[in-house]
Amino acid sequence: MKHHLPLLALAIALLTFSGARPADMETWGFFGHRRINRLAVFTLPPEMIGFFKQHIEFVTEHAVDPDKRRYATRHEAVRHYMDMDHWGVYPFPEIPRNWLDALAQYTEVRLVDTAGDTTWLWGNGKPAPVDDDAYRAFFRERLQPQYYEDHWTLSCADLESLGQEVDNCAEVLAVDRFSEYGILPYHLAQMQGRLTEAFLQGEPGRILRLATEMGHYIADAHVPLHTTENYNGQLTNQLGIHAFWESRLPELFADEEYDFFVGPAEYLPDPSGYYWDVVLSSHRLVDSVLAIERDLSQTFPQDLQYCYEERLDRTVRTQCREYARAYHERLSGQVESRMLAAIRAVGNAWYTAWVDAGKPNLPGREEVAWKDQEEQETLDRAYREGEQKGRSHE
Repeated sequence: MKHHLPLLALAIALLTFSGARPADMETWGFFGHRRINRLAVFTLPPEMIGFFKQHIEFVTEHAVDPDKRRYATRHEAVRHYMDMDHWGVYPFPEIPRNWLDALAQYTEVRLVDTAGDTTWLWGNGKPAPVDDDAYRAFFRERLQPQYYEDHWTLSCADLESLGQEVDNCAEVLAVDRFSEYGILPYHLAQMQGRLTEAFLQGEPGRILRLATEMGHYIADAHVPLHTTENYNGQLTNQLGIHAFWESRLPELFADEEYDFFVGPAEYLPDPSGYYWDVVLSSHRLVDSVLAIERDLSQTFPQDLQYCYEERLDRTVRTQCREYARAYHERLSGQVESRMLAAIRAVGNAWYTAWVDAGKPNLPGREEVAWKDQEEQETLDRAYREGEQKGRSHE
């Protein structure tokens, strides 16, 4: 157990954050996401740290915006997880590491004829009528741009261009059978490119927005339960374990025990491969996360497992401190290790994007409008008043 934090990290760690809805214990909790982003700033080199420290409150407070966006659009939820175990077993060779390849492989293309009957033509186990390179180019041009549309369509002429027979063709539908199981590492690779471009173009507001939100997804990738279909113990009668591991434990013990000194950010020669390694390392911890809690729940006194606490004028049921302490100790530093790894990874990502952009000079102390105010108000309103769209963590 560690009782002494480096002075700088201790001063930061003792800051408290408000604004989370007590019923929501999402993805590291608001506490964890804000803490991870905030401490990542202090991993940056002198050429970067001045800019990020100037805007550290933005980087901290808006670390939770991606969770809020789950209340505004159905396309957001899949960015936060990847159900690795849906696709096979470690190291999951069935999953293409390139997003375009994954979408092309698992998207079903179906022909609807003039009588209304549907025929499955290819995809998700059936080969396309052309070679892989040709279909990859076709998919990139005709289907990938529709990713955020409610329905993906092709024309009958598109089928003809691939040599497919189109007798009685009325319409052609394409159905994504991949994304519902999560796209987290692919989304991180995309955001890495966008952040690099923002540095390259010298857009301080966009740099802050992308860096801040990227920190959220990187933190999610370090949570084991973001890599499994059993994301909240619903398949093993362990409902609530998601919030227990990633919210309750750090909220109780991070300030008291975690050593937040993680050292300087390092350059990532292969960001995409790095993010896949993060997700894979998280997934390898899933069994221990579940097995340790399951064993503990069977041996720890039942009347000491759950307690009621007052949070923001509300009474909530949550794991008792003694039960949380027992779980935390049996995990042998696992939560602290993943949280510190997340801080390092966020700093690494920001630093790498800056280096790949040519190490541009960053703005001084002038104010930066990092996000449109109307957009932010719309997002906050959706979070306060709406319902989650897509899969919830709990």
